[in-house]
Amino acid sequence: MSILGAAPPRRHARDIIDAVVANMRQNLERLKYSTLAPSRYTVYLHPTEFERLETIVPVLQEQTIRALDEELRRLNAASATHRWMRRIAGEAQSEIRNAATDWHIAFLADPDEELKEGDLLVDSELLMPARPDLGLGEQTRRIATLQSGQRATTIEHPINGSASPSRLLGRIEYDDESGHHFYDVTKDCFTIGRGGIAYPVDIRIASSPDVSREHARIRRDSASDRFFLIDLSTLGTTLNGRHVPKGFDEVDGTKRENGSETLLPDVAKIGLAGTVFLDFRKRR
Repeated sequence: MSILGAAPPRRHARDIIDAVVANMRQNLERLKYSTLAPSRYTVYLHPTEFERLETIVPVLQEQTIRALDEELRRLNAASATHRWMRRIAGEAQSEIRNAATDWHIAFLADPDEELKEGDLLVDSELLMPARPDLGLGEQTRRIATLQSGQRATTIEHPINGSASPSRLLGRIEYDDESGHHFYDVTKDCFTIGRGGIAYPVDIRIASSPDVSREHARIRRDSASDRFFLIDLSTLGTTLNGRHVPKGFDEVDGTKRENGSETLLPDVAKIGLAGTVFLDFRKRR
């Protein structure tokens, strides 16, 4: 007689569609005359789940697009009275619409083997306008929603979309569990951390979980040619031995950056949770 363990949880296809629609609602951007919904979604599944659903991916894409269209119509209908009242008052209307012409939906197997069976991660992108007042160029805001069992975790972060300088701006040298590394700084903005499917990083650190997946970001202000350090971690970031203020706040379970950043000297040692240390040197 053999005793079989419980089968791993199975994610129904309709649950995946619902997760994409829920992510869309979380990533709406209100403008003056309209509200934009992100047009691009990438859904990551455990390889076993993806293999089970791979043959019906075209149908899944078609029905996800249909569900997104229906949700936009529902949201606009629900706010029709409010928009009518604003029009009477002479205020601008705020129709919710797709930020692009078409929806783009992709379903992929988890390449990093981070998801458990039954988990799914929805990653959406919304192009954000430039913010000259904050020294920021055009950005893409990404919201990733990880569903594991009955729990949903939301991760939000912007990606600087401005053109990268072609010249060498500096160099970072560090040791991690995989050896000794150099990183040539040729971008105005880059991110450091352990990385993962929901955390695109430029410097991927091989380390214990003490180092966050998205631990810190370094931003260069092109006008002043100064670098700034932004802490995005759980266990903290140090600059020459001193902790820097956190660059985010927790709002309703979502990590939102608060604009806090620390001037980076031309030569500096950056500590990640007291575990990995990076030597930064600006090129003069």
